[in-house]
Amino acid sequence: MNDHDARRKADRPATPALAAIAHEVMLQRGLQPDFSPAVHAELARIDGPAKKSGADIRDLRQLLWCSIDNDDSRDLDQLTVARENGGDANILVAIADVDALVGIGSAIDAHAGTNTTSVYTAAGIFPMLPEKLSTNLTSLGEGDDRLAIVVDMTVNDEGNVQSSDVYRAAVRNHAKLAYNAVAAWLDGTGAPPARLAAVAGLDAQVQAQDAVAQRLKRSRCEKGALTLETLEVRPVFEDGALADLRPDTKNRAKELIENFMIAANVATATFLGRNGFPSLRRVLQSPQRWQRIVDLALSLGHALPAKPDAIALDAFLRERRASDPARFADLSLTVVKLLGSGEYAVELPGGRAEGHFGLAVRDYSHSTAPNRRFPDLIAQRLLKAALAGRAAPYGDDELRVLAAHCTEQEDNATKVERQVQKSAAALLLARRIGAAFDAIVTGASAKGTWVRIAHPTVEGRVVKGFEGLDVGDAVRVKLVRTDASRGFIDFARIGR
Repeated sequence: MNDHDARRKADRPATPALAAIAHEVMLQRGLQPDFSPAVHAELARIDGPAKKSGADIRDLRQLLWCSIDNDDSRDLDQLTVARENGGDANILVAIADVDALVGIGSAIDAHAGTNTTSVYTAAGIFPMLPEKLSTNLTSLGEGDDRLAIVVDMTVNDEGNVQSSDVYRAAVRNHAKLAYNAVAAWLDGTGAPPARLAAVAGLDAQVQAQDAVAQRLKRSRCEKGALTLETLEVRPVFEDGALADLRPDTKNRAKELIENFMIAANVATATFLGRNGFPSLRRVLQSPQRWQRIVDLALSLGHALPAKPDAIALDAFLRERRASDPARFADLSLTVVKLLGSGEYAVELPGGRAEGHFGLAVRDYSHSTAPNRRFPDLIAQRLLKAALAGRAAPYGDDELRVLAAHCTEQEDNATKVERQVQKSAAALLLARRIGAAFDAIVTGASAKGTWVRIAHPTVEGRVVKGFEGLDVGDAVRVKLVRTDASRGFIDFARIGR
């Protein structure tokens, strides 16, 4: 499961109708689609990136930092580099110092604190921070000197983080790389990306990072981290018009970043606790619908324990990925639905965090994406206070309110993304009323039953013949109605 930020982006304008729908859905869900005049006034007074000052800021610009993200990403939150350290591997993650330009209590901070996340829809992006910051002055863009918070970790041969530290530094991105091209090169199916080949030594550097990331992955899997491959969907535009919604699959480069970010998020949570600071933790409790997961595994010939057991569940998932790879994404989605949603919770010094069931870690924060997630900006401010020997910038009660608000708004943002995606799919499917599709049940409750089809990859509601269906069931459905303005796609079950 990827708890790192795995959100897809639309890089071309959508139709005016879809853009208007997205704007309205944002408002309905309590999110602000536009920046206020006060934000624009503050933004006009920011004339450049934060400057390096203070003896505590190390100069690490000479290291072979690089970013690996989506092809069209411009809000670059982190850079990575690997070094040898007496036989162990030393991995560094540089996180953009957004707090250096976005002060607590500012109008920009207030907008970010209201939405708490950037929202990526098929109609375009609603950024948490103005693009002058998130894609420029606080982004770790190629060739730019920027301030960062560096998470410095030593990893042994078994993939365990032996020690970690956090400090401030000046960094420079030597190459902006993209997931798909890097993955093809690492897998031996593609040539070295041009930007990678242009920087001497960067090929060996990225290969070293990949080797450490695979060790981290193996270590987490041994502890019960779940092997899941859900389908992310990206909009595809042709001549400025939405043409399709296609799955965006996992690859080795995404795994590299995912494993580094998970390790960094654990390290920042550990650092704050070690220094007597509170933190916002990202938690995923033991699944309440474990019995349904047990029943699902049993239907596929695999017995699971009666009580939640991440290691046993991962063994089942690995077996299914090997034996039925074509349907593994559907199984993954089903398990994700049954695991439930993560949430933010406050961890006070000396407390015992709930932990993250899917990632098999106990101390886990969100800290690596401050350009697009407000909890990460909160974590950054706590880290900087701890490093400077100052008091925490947030009180315990204030953090509890923020945790609940961030959880709620993240859920609202997810609903916006899904609803706009459904509106986009409704536009695509409007001419296919009466067509039949193979589907999998992704939700079943008193509120309704939902299924997902593959082409385009989208969910819709079963309005007829839903009796007896449950999450994970395969079913044949017929499209009976679409309503783009409301994001409705309605299906009827075919047969039994």
